[in-house]
Amino acid sequence: MTDKELQLTEKQEVAAPGGEFTREGVYFTPAVDICETDKELMILADMPGVKPDGVDIEVKEGILTIEGKVPGTTPTGEPLLMEYKQGNYFRSFRITDSVDANKIAAAISNGVLKVILPKIEKAIPRKIPITAG
Repeated sequence: MTDKELQLTEKQEVAAPGGEFTREGVYFTPAVDICETDKELMILADMPGVKPDGVDIEVKEGILTIEGKVPGTTPTGEPLLMEYKQGNYFRSFRITDSVDANKIAAAISNGVLKVILPKIEKAIPRKIPITAG
């Protein structure tokens, strides 16, 4: 194995572009995978600790916004070492006109949010059959 394979990535706090958030608490940028097929785009976002009722997804003016809220837990006793930082999640994506915003669907399971962005019909590529003659 190479050193690159063994590297761990840490959570990154969200940097508010051009100002501060008006939300309370710590927010992290969730790691995402984005996949594309002929018919849809799929976003997989890692948001451990977020329950289905803690997810808020909004599309406004071509921006898809994902926010996940983690219920707060207080450790019992006096902490001797705290390496895990707890907070909420926030990420936004610019989507194009090729996405049908009215048909976006999402589900969360085991801390992974899956957002399906279907493409509109005219954006789906199709193969043109060739005939002889």
